[in-house]
Amino acid sequence: MAAKQAVLFDLDDTLLWDDRSVREAFRATCEAGAAATGLNPDELEEAVRKEARALYESYETFPFTKMIGINPFEGLWANFTAGEQVEFRKLQQLAPGYRKAAWTQGLKELGVDNEELGATLAELFPAERRSRPLVYDETFRVLDALKGKYKLLLLTNGSPDLQKEKLDGVPELIPYFDHIIISGEFGQGKPAAPIFKHALERLGIEPEHGIMVGDKLTTDILGANTIGMTSVWINRHGATRTDEIVPSYEITHLEELITLLEQ
Repeated sequence: MAAKQAVLFDLDDTLLWDDRSVREAFRATCEAGAAATGLNPDELEEAVRKEARALYESYETFPFTKMIGINPFEGLWANFTAGEQVEFRKLQQLAPGYRKAAWTQGLKELGVDNEELGATLAELFPAERRSRPLVYDETFRVLDALKGKYKLLLLTNGSPDLQKEKLDGVPELIPYFDHIIISGEFGQGKPAAPIFKHALERLGIEPEHGIMVGDKLTTDILGANTIGMTSVWINRHGATRTDEIVPSYEITHLEELITLLEQ
């Protein structure tokens, strides 16, 4: 491996344990829904996730959210108050109705027609998610080991206000990074080559001197591979991959990155 000058990190499910935060927020909200109705909380979660996904994909903003990399469950707690593109203003207008409809229709799918409860759960979920800014145990150990030896850049897909809010939930993360690039501010998301090139320009390095670390093959790894940068796939859950997108390296724990960089 060529000598590296910079490490680029993805945020969600690489440094922040977003998946667990969302899971726990769903669990708490669905248990509240179950207590009010006698429904099974797991079935309610499944129904709401299904309704949320279908609704989200039905909006004219869907191609934009896909390009920026904002998923339906982020839409269930984002306010979309930042971002310059006109689509963010549309999302800002859609969000409250979307939240309410996802929960109300999820309940209805299980035979409970209760708009008031849908509205209550729609506001409970964002509060539950906001109260859980979870970070992996090893995140700070790894950043401590790298800080000062490498330039560090955070390259995250998402809505500017939501990604900043996630970072504000873990304020001690922010000072580690020389640069923080959010797709919604840049105007394109990973895996598009321009956002990766923009990151390299900010760092003042060539592709071979950078290394991209992330959990998603289709965004982090594909994007790095496209511009000829070393890619490291963090595969914590033993996912299997096809040979469509092949990372330069695969690790199962973030601390393996330190060993990799020392080679």
